[in-house]
Amino acid sequence: MKRPKTTFRAMIPTLITLLFLVSACSSSGANPPSTLTPILRATQAHPASTTTADVCPTSIGNRNCVTPRILRLAYGVQALTDEGYTGKGQTIIDIVSYGSPTLQIDMDVFDQQFHLPPITIQVIAPLGTAPKDPKNKDMPGWAIETELDVEIMHAIAPDAHIIVMTSPVDETEGTIGLPEFLQLEQYAVAHHLGQIFSQSYVASEVTLADSAGKQLVQKYTDFYKQITTQQGYTIVNGSGDHGATDWTNIALTRLSPKAIVNFPADEPWVTAVGGTSLLHTNNTFTENAWSGSGGGTSSFFTEPDFQKSLPTSMQSLLNGRRGIPDIAGDANPNTTMVDYIDGQWTEVGGTSASTPLMAGIIAIANQMAGHPLGFINPGIYKLAATQNTAQAYRDIINGSNAFAQGNIHIAGFRAQAGWDAVTGWGSPQASQFIPALIAALK
Repeated sequence: MKRPKTTFRAMIPTLITLLFLVSACSSSGANPPSTLTPILRATQAHPASTTTADVCPTSIGNRNCVTPRILRLAYGVQALTDEGYTGKGQTIIDIVSYGSPTLQIDMDVFDQQFHLPPITIQVIAPLGTAPKDPKNKDMPGWAIETELDVEIMHAIAPDAHIIVMTSPVDETEGTIGLPEFLQLEQYAVAHHLGQIFSQSYVASEVTLADSAGKQLVQKYTDFYKQITTQQGYTIVNGSGDHGATDWTNIALTRLSPKAIVNFPADEPWVTAVGGTSLLHTNNTFTENAWSGSGGGTSSFFTEPDFQKSLPTSMQSLLNGRRGIPDIAGDANPNTTMVDYIDGQWTEVGGTSASTPLMAGIIAIANQMAGHPLGFINPGIYKLAATQNTAQAYRDIINGSNAFAQGNIHIAGFRAQAGWDAVTGWGSPQASQFIPALIAALK
């Protein structure tokens, strides 16, 4: 499943307590799914009609609980919503394994609770579907991932159309499930389904280092380069949820003792989204780096042109390699937006949460621009070098993605002023970020 720590896998341990939870998070010693792993805070079901749009269900019990409106305020989206920029006319495509059997039912409750416009989620399975299997421990986790993605997208861009494309194969680690995901993306492009891909899945570069893995990575690279630079597609992908490390084997039993990054977040044609911890008091917001945020330098890809403008100190860190992430958003399961999943209110984290947040912002940006922005990475870095940086981004300067578990201790990277290998340029402040990005891409 999706790999970010709080994403699908990290979420799992708590989820298992609630539902049947899929894989357990790495910190619990279990084997989380291989895609982004949403982390879940368990709560009890709560009727949707008992709270207002600005108040979390009482069952959450989190004083820092984030509603859709608070999330929009935190990232400068609410001002655009008030002006009618809601992602109308845009389509976001979510790529997952299996999907969720309760997606539409839960979505209806979520919308009613927070006074969001009702939406019918389109689910497409061109490769077929997998029958429900109680022995498949990853199916419940993918259901959580699917609903997390869709609810955050809808909270940010409430008028955007959302298509969930499901694979009947469980994406885990190495090449497993990745060929099917590529087929889904190719199908979406061939059938002109939308212009934004939101992807929370990852596989560590270590598990793709053999000849089969490298061949598959090249296929993805060629496809991504074509659709982003020639066909106006934007691809956002979570950076991962194990901080500066991740799995080194298919069985998900060994974490790398050295800093590594994940595919496809490492792709230069992908906008890699890291994770933060969002705190708020009376609509005043601060963010720190989330320790699970994947980030570092790629062993697969050389430094892209858009990163060559980074200062000398960062060039020394990159050493001619692609650095990730490019940007970040709330991923800490203790600070993320409340979700309604399988009939229960809960909180799910990981870069599986920050990725759909960014996808929603891009949907609004495409609406404002009047055309798909396509490959946005050059604009992200060009914008950061201008005087608009302070208004367009919330620079994250505290925290790191250091990892310590058992005998594995990795220093990782620290957040600092400007770009860093934990949160990229920081979190976008949409009311300033979007118009500045549009201008930077002209």
